[in-house]
Amino acid sequence: MNIGIIGLGLIGGSMAKSVKVRTTHTVWGLDTDPETMTLARLCGAIDGTLTDEKLPQCDLILIAVRPGATVNWVADHAEKIAKTAIVVDLCGVKRVVVGKIAPIAEKYDFAYIGGHPMAGLERGGFVNSSDRLYDGASMILTPDKRTDIQLLETLKAFFQDIGFASLTFSDPDEHDHIIAYTSQLAHIASSAYVKSPEAQKRRGFSAGSFRDMTRVARLDEAMWTELFLDNADYLTEELDILIRHLNEYLSALQSRDAEKLHSLLKEGRDLKASAGGS
Repeated sequence: MNIGIIGLGLIGGSMAKSVKVRTTHTVWGLDTDPETMTLARLCGAIDGTLTDEKLPQCDLILIAVRPGATVNWVADHAEKIAKTAIVVDLCGVKRVVVGKIAPIAEKYDFAYIGGHPMAGLERGGFVNSSDRLYDGASMILTPDKRTDIQLLETLKAFFQDIGFASLTFSDPDEHDHIIAYTSQLAHIASSAYVKSPEAQKRRGFSAGSFRDMTRVARLDEAMWTELFLDNADYLTEELDILIRHLNEYLSALQSRDAEKLHSLLKEGRDLKASAGGS
């Protein structure tokens, strides 16, 4: 296949590297940063630049930029996308993206499906991308009424070829509701946690718990601001729940209520055990 990848940061760059290392597909890449394009060509992650002339030759187009930029790119290039092509966006929110791209895809009669790879690192950019980023990961897809079985089979084979262990199917609303808790809330909690004055005095006093809590605070604030605001309704709900639970712990500590604190901690441990997994 001829594969076009728009955005060669951590996600798109890792897609490109994984495809070139594990398959015989041709990869054409596009990024707004000239240095990234140079690095991608030099290391063999792409076979060349994705130009307007090459776009109609793409069988699969993966878009790995921010939600607003993704929608704008599709709107600007829809006429050049082949009717036989499959377009997959890789954005971290789905309602706002799918809601705007799906009508464009229907109008211009190319296949489109929303996607979200469940993999990442605290450091972004092409320099941190890896052909092993997706090993064992889940790829979320949001099929709709235009999605046929053959398209899903094609994407299943492709994503498994580059390392994904499984596909998870969802709709945009369910995706955004769940991701508000499993990803976005964790980033907010981590960002707030490191703002304690004690964070600057931790040398010699931190271990695994501190690393786990602070890892994702090293985020791209521009990207995550957009993601948070695009999902503000569900994220606000989750943040309200977290604050309510934190206040329960605060109240138990302030009143020196050992029984209540013991109960809260046990409840958390039991819920974690029943949830299973990591």
